[in-house]
Amino acid sequence: MSKTKNIHNLQIDNSFYTFVESSVLPGIDIDPSTFWEKLSVLITELAPINKALLRKRDDLQQKIDQWHQENSGELFDFKAYKQFLKAINYIAKDCPDFKISTTNVDAELATLAGPQLVVPVMNARFALNAVNARWGSLYDALYGTDAIPEEGDTKKTKAYNPARGEKVIQFGRGFLDETAPLTSGSHADATQYSIVNGELKVTLNTSEQVTLKSPQLLKGYQGDAQSPLSILFCHNGLHFEINFNQDSQIAKSDNAGISDITLESALTTIMDCEDSVAAVDVEDKIITYKNWLGLNKGNLTEELVKNGKTITRKMVGDKTYTGLNGEDITLKGRSLMFVRNVGHLMTTACILDQNNQEVPEGILDAVITSLISLHDLQNNGQFKNSQKQSIYIVKPKMHGPEEVAFTNTLFTRVEQMLSLPKNTIKMGIMDEERRTSINLKSCIYAAKERVVFINTGFLDRTGDEIHTSMNAGAFTRKSEIKNKPWIGAYENNNVDVGLACGFSGKAQIGKGMWAMPDQMKNMLKAKVDHPKSGATTAWVPSPTAATLHVLHYHEVNVFEVQQQILKRVPASIDDILTIPLADDTQWSDKEIADEIDNNVQGILGYVVRWINQGIGCSKVPDINDVGLMEDRATLRISSQHLANWIKHNICSQEQVMNSFNKMAKIVDEQNKHDSDYISLNENIENSLAFEAATQLVFLGESQPSGYTEPLLHKYRNLAKQQ
Repeated sequence: MSKTKNIHNLQIDNSFYTFVESSVLPGIDIDPSTFWEKLSVLITELAPINKALLRKRDDLQQKIDQWHQENSGELFDFKAYKQFLKAINYIAKDCPDFKISTTNVDAELATLAGPQLVVPVMNARFALNAVNARWGSLYDALYGTDAIPEEGDTKKTKAYNPARGEKVIQFGRGFLDETAPLTSGSHADATQYSIVNGELKVTLNTSEQVTLKSPQLLKGYQGDAQSPLSILFCHNGLHFEINFNQDSQIAKSDNAGISDITLESALTTIMDCEDSVAAVDVEDKIITYKNWLGLNKGNLTEELVKNGKTITRKMVGDKTYTGLNGEDITLKGRSLMFVRNVGHLMTTACILDQNNQEVPEGILDAVITSLISLHDLQNNGQFKNSQKQSIYIVKPKMHGPEEVAFTNTLFTRVEQMLSLPKNTIKMGIMDEERRTSINLKSCIYAAKERVVFINTGFLDRTGDEIHTSMNAGAFTRKSEIKNKPWIGAYENNNVDVGLACGFSGKAQIGKGMWAMPDQMKNMLKAKVDHPKSGATTAWVPSPTAATLHVLHYHEVNVFEVQQQILKRVPASIDDILTIPLADDTQWSDKEIADEIDNNVQGILGYVVRWINQGIGCSKVPDINDVGLMEDRATLRISSQHLANWIKHNICSQEQVMNSFNKMAKIVDEQNKHDSDYISLNENIENSLAFEAATQLVFLGESQPSGYTEPLLHKYRNLAKQQ
């Protein structure tokens, strides 16, 4: 048991108290004693409401389970089912029509459309890579990925491959022709670029001198106008540069001396305290908060070894250009940061209340991440995050309007506690729980003065879909769930409701993650559907992916798309409520075995790193050795799917356990090159990771909302104690 300091009816862990007192509060105009006193009052008043909301989740689930049990074996009566959900207030009463009134929103969230990164804030290197991903090299992104196929002489080699480089250059010139076309000719024919009297002059290989078809795209330059180091453009609100570094090997062989094209890429980043981290105790929470503090003060650094040399990674500065009128232009060099707090479920040992109980972790997150953000608002750091003096918090895993209203109250109380203007703290609502999806308009209404973001997430949303309707019957195979009517209606509804509530030009509408970081060619083909869907942002797994995905926002003007979507018939709530059960469960033994193995391998591959190494998000090889970016949302869907199949006798617990034993060997083989990896098979009877993975399935039905956190935290704590 850690030593604690008793203050105002709170038992505060000594190390956590020291961190807040010595690292967070200095430089902020808040009296420490007053802070702890107000925190005690806030926890005392709000923690019971938090607990009551969790009890309501359980109560509603029990009623739904009972309804399905009482109505099993009959032809499903959808009308009766929907009336039942209304009667228990699972489907809430309609709210009036309205438009959100959120103010002081940074342009990255309100008027711009572009990629969004999500990274575990516990990992300083990942966090720094992400915040620095506001700008990215198109040439590097193309050359280093399968966006340029490795065919014939275009393979990646240890030394620079000019043939592959030529393919990259051709792609880049194609981008310039599409985005900043010339009055005649092609950028591929350019031999010189210069700025003359505020106008771009491009000399072609025919000696003809041309300019831009749309002169307003040109914004400025760096260096000398006649021979610039870079030229700045802006298209669809997004900046990009043509670079001329004469020391570059590429520039020396390029007819126009172009060394690269740099794109404004990751406009925003979610610094995650939730699904992508493994923060299970006070030590972990302090690391999480410490990194968020470093990001807000601009002094977060990380040392790493690259090419045999130790380098220090830190946050990059802003970019300055000479504008066409001769005045300086300064553009932000870093991604705008959200922080994603944890949901309402878990508690933390950082503080015990007057009853010796751990306090809700989500309440503490709201207070401490906002407290840390004061360093940004009070200009204590090297850089500014929000130019509008706002704090951006994504709140995940909220079930319905009451829970959003509670978060709104929590944020209001934090603002009062920290003497902040009303609605300084902006809320991101993740549409990832079934009760939120079908009540999305009412959820937004509950936070209409501070909401700044809604998004969809297939994995968590499907996990909740399965858990909520566990007793309804056997769900279809995991790969087929996306083909059922509910998912398309869910994705469209998120956009329809957001636009009807006035999000366009005021707040973000987001879509989910591209999970295959090694498949950029496929991403370039597929992920253009996200801006075409009317979403102003979508998640990407890496800075490189952000640089490639931003091409889609040059291709598609999302705000024009949104105006067309406003004319369509909104998605049907009845479709969203249609449970994706299997139409026919007469699968072959092989089909069932393959489904089990696929789920089990994914569970084991993720859990073994979570429990043994504390890695909350990583590229996990699937059963076909395709690397997938996985976090707890992946685990939730897989474990719930297997629990459902066991319950409805599609497979037996014995079959699943046999698969666990078989897949343990495969997972060990896939991780054999990781020097920190702890084998499952060497001592499988005593492996906490193996036991945790199996319990996630076999106890899946009894887990609250099907969440994986309670079991993961339990076994990770045991592993840390060992």
